[in-house]
Amino acid sequence: MDTILGLNGLHWALLGGGIAAIGGGIGSSIGVGAATRVAQGVLAEQPERFGALLVLTALPGTQGFYGFITAILVWILFNLGGGADIPAAVGFSVFSACLPVGVVLAISGPAQSWAAQASILWVAKRKEAAGRAIIFPALVETYAVTTLVVGVFYLLTARASM
Repeated sequence: MDTILGLNGLHWALLGGGIAAIGGGIGSSIGVGAATRVAQGVLAEQPERFGALLVLTALPGTQGFYGFITAILVWILFNLGGGADIPAAVGFSVFSACLPVGVVLAISGPAQSWAAQASILWVAKRKEAAGRAIIFPALVETYAVTTLVVGVFYLLTARASM
C-alpha cells in the first residue's frame, strides 16, 4: 500500500474529514458561547427580546454543521465505513480539500460571533432593528458557505480521480 509521510490514503481521508469537523466544532462553540454571554446580559433586563436574540446567538453555530457535512461527505464519497482502498494521492487530495474548510470554519465562527454580538447590542437599544441586525452576521456566513461549496467540489474531484 502506498503512503505519503507514512500515512495511507484512508488515513489522509480520515484526517481531512476530522479536521473539517473539528474546525467547525471549535468555531461554532467559541462563537455561540461568546454571543450567548452578550445575549444573556441583554435578556437579564429585556427578556421580551429572547426570540430575536436567539437567532443572532445561534448564527455562529452553523459552522459546526458545515464541518459535519464535510466529514460525512468524506465518509460517504470514499466509503470509509467499508474499508475502502484509497490511493495515498487521493487520500491526500481529500485532506487538502478538508483542511481549508476546517481552518475557515474555526476562524469564521468567532468572527461571525463578533458581528452577532454587535447586532445583539443594536437590538437591545432598538427592538425594531431585529430583522436588519441579522444581515451583519450573515455577511460572515457567506465565507463559511463559500468554503464549504469549494470543499465539496474538491471532494467530488478527488472522488472522480479514483
